[in-house]
Amino acid sequence: MWIFTKHGFFSAVCARKGNGDYGQPVDPDRIMVRSRLSAHLQALQERFPDLLGACDIKEFAGSDYAFRLFVPKSVWVEVLAGLAAETDYDNFKSEVGQHQGAAGAAYEHSLHDVWSIMYRLQETE
Repeated sequence: MWIFTKHGFFSAVCARKGNGDYGQPVDPDRIMVRSRLSAHLQALQERFPDLLGACDIKEFAGSDYAFRLFVPKSVWVEVLAGLAAETDYDNFKSEVGQHQGAAGAAYEHSLHDVWSIMYRLQETE
């Protein structure tokens, strides 16, 4: 699942059992939240300190998502509910710009690129 929020972009998938290496079976009760930027995971932790504050952000240099944290699925469900509940804007990309300011300019620009690509998909309908 990809999640674009005013706090950042995340890819959430089930973690693998054991040490998490490839080839290990999926652990349906544990989520690996991945991000391209450490700052995005830090912002999510700051937004949900009671749920995510104690989680260590782990770096996986050379991987497609260099930064990850691992949480029980029940915790992730609470985070997603909190993100949905805080929706109070009518334009997502503009909200990112207001929320993150200059530090989020590259993220906001990337959101415009994603919007354009997905709009092209709609035009094929």
